[in-house]
Amino acid sequence: MKVALGQFVISPQWQNNAETCQILMARAVQAGAELLVLPEACMAQDGSDADGVLRLAQPLDGPFVSQLLAASRGSTLTTIAGMHTPSGDGQVYNVLVVIRDGQLIAHYNKLHLYDAWEMKESKNVKPGHAVPPLLEVAGFHVGLMTCYDLRFPDMARRLVMDGADVLVVPSAWVKGPLKEKHWEVLNTARALENTSYLIGVSACGGRNIGNSLVIDPMGMAIAHAAEDPALIFADLDKARLAQVRHALPVLENQRFVRPVLRDEQDA
Repeated sequence: MKVALGQFVISPQWQNNAETCQILMARAVQAGAELLVLPEACMAQDGSDADGVLRLAQPLDGPFVSQLLAASRGSTLTTIAGMHTPSGDGQVYNVLVVIRDGQLIAHYNKLHLYDAWEMKESKNVKPGHAVPPLLEVAGFHVGLMTCYDLRFPDMARRLVMDGADVLVVPSAWVKGPLKEKHWEVLNTARALENTSYLIGVSACGGRNIGNSLVIDPMGMAIAHAAEDPALIFADLDKARLAQVRHALPVLENQRFVRPVLRDEQDA
């Protein structure tokens, strides 16, 4: 599976971001990618206004998603992008939307909210309450996580226990002391400890680090962006995944909770 990672500077104007998303979608299709991953909250972000998510939120049937759906028609490209949606009670959800061929095929409300480093996402955002279902993309099973979810290894392991071959982590990773190092280490750890591919995409510019990357099941970076806007690509290989899981069978050897692997579920 060829994957594309699009990082960009997120504007407070959703129209600008929708245009950028559509440009990246078109470039990904032209390059033959089957999966495009865009950042968390890429619909709109205003770093100068802590309550901006309340003002910027749109429903799933709003104009941002509608434009991406229209742009996706006639294409088999699967696009994952982040946004905020009204919760109906004065707060919002931090949502990943999954789009393919004019259809909204899935969405995920972020489970772990970023109440750290003197930031408090839960002031305006409600946590989700469900582990997202796996996506089927080009023969791979894809599990969804969002940004701060990356710091919770039990979530990644749960998705892999459910059968995930690939973990996807759209993010708006905030700059700060050692934060680039945390990003690299955590993405690598989640991939290696679960012998899975991991696709981490972060917004860039201003308050976010960029540094989007793809880690293979042995913990090796096979694609890596820097701090500027970029569209990068990587090829994911089922044979490589099987080879690593055979040589390093941590999913079978764990003693605390043994997963039911997908081939066992299908038996």
